[in-house]
This record gives sequence, C-alpha cells and structure tokens, in this order.
Amino acid sequence: MLIAGFPAGAFQTNCYVIAPAEGEECVIIDPGQDAVEGVDELLREHRLKPVAVLLTHGHLDHVWSVAPVCGARDVPAWIHPDDRHLLSDPGAGFSATSASLFGGLTLSEPDDVRELSDGATLQLAGLELVVDHTPGHTRGSVTFRGPAGGDAPRDVLFAGDLLFAGSIGRTDLPGGDYPTILRSLATKCLPLPDDTVVLPGHGPQTTIGHERATNPYLKEAAPHAGPTRGI
Repeated sequence: MLIAGFPAGAFQTNCYVIAPAEGEECVIIDPGQDAVEGVDELLREHRLKPVAVLLTHGHLDHVWSVAPVCGARDVPAWIHPDDRHLLSDPGAGFSATSASLFGGLTLSEPDDVRELSDGATLQLAGLELVVDHTPGHTRGSVTFRGPAGGDAPRDVLFAGDLLFAGSIGRTDLPGGDYPTILRSLATKCLPLPDDTVVLPGHGPQTTIGHERATNPYLKEAAPHAGPTRGI
C-alpha cells in the first residue's frame, strides 16, 4: 500500500492519501484546513486518481476542505451519520466560546455524501478498509483499518482523534464522553496486534504495541475490555 500524508493548516491535522501503488486510484482521508494544495501535490507526485474521501469524524479541522476536494474531483465523501450534521454546521462540534472564534465561517456538504456503519468493509480503489465506529471524541468517530502492505503481514489503523502517540482524543467538546472513548479504545484498539501501525489525526505515527506499553489511557481502558480481551 502507498501511504502519503501531510499536516494541514493551523491545526496540523494529518491528511492521508492511500493507494495500492503509484499511478493507481486512491482514497483521501481527512482533508482539513487548507488541504487542497497539499492533496493536489500528492496526487500529481504519485500520479493518483481519487475515488473517495473518508472522514474519521466531523470536527472542523478534519473536514474543512472536504467539499472543495470532492467537488474538484467529483468523488463522494464518507462519514458516520452521527457526525454528518457537522459538515454543514461545524460550530455544533465546539463550545459556544470556541465556535465564536470562527466568525462567519460557513461550510457545506459535498454533493455526494455516503454514510459509514460499524463493521462495514469498504472496497475502494483496490483497497479493503474495515470501518469501526469508535465514539467518545465525537458521537460519529470512526477508524479505518486495512493491510499495510510490504513484506510484513501487519495492519495499519487510521485512528483519527481516537488514539495518538502517548495520548487520546479530547472528550470535553459536544458529543465527547470519557467513559465512551475508553470503551472504544478497549473494544477497537486493544484487540489489535502489537505490530499494527497507528496513523493518528495529529502527531507522529506509533504502534498498538508501543501504546499498550506506554500510553496511560490504554492502561485505564484495559478493564473495560472484559475477560475476552485478545490484544
């Protein structure tokens, strides 16, 4: 699998482009603030043709550029239904104080929006990606999981703002809930193999094994996994 990315905008949100190989179709994940130019540069560099945009959740810093990216390439956007309203009402994802910082900013849905569901397998651009609903950061947060490719038989997890290197997503915004994100970590992250590569929504990549050993929030989540935990 070809995976390329860059941190977009003032929020430094990781936007990813993934494809089976150079010169093929691809999928774009989380085109955030001012991401259009960076996306276009990656598409030119690797000679890629996008077929879809996938969104890990509806927060402004992850969806800011989704409408122009989808519109320029005539491709659909995929998002969980619990976060779909944030595409056209980004202020709903913030406190009243935070929302006022964005003034008169208006966003709109892409022309073609499709809804994600827990456990679905997406067959896009020659890729197979499993969708896991992981609420807690927002109600409609999801992760995308698939084979990383290469010689080692390991997976890659596009974690959005569920899991970071050394931390997890915040839960103090509308739709966030700390016990819920712990359950998502316990049921969707802890069962994954240690060598699973985690590509988060912000910051550097990590692995499930490293986070299992060092991340205090995963340690706190462990009791929520129950007796069948198979990490």
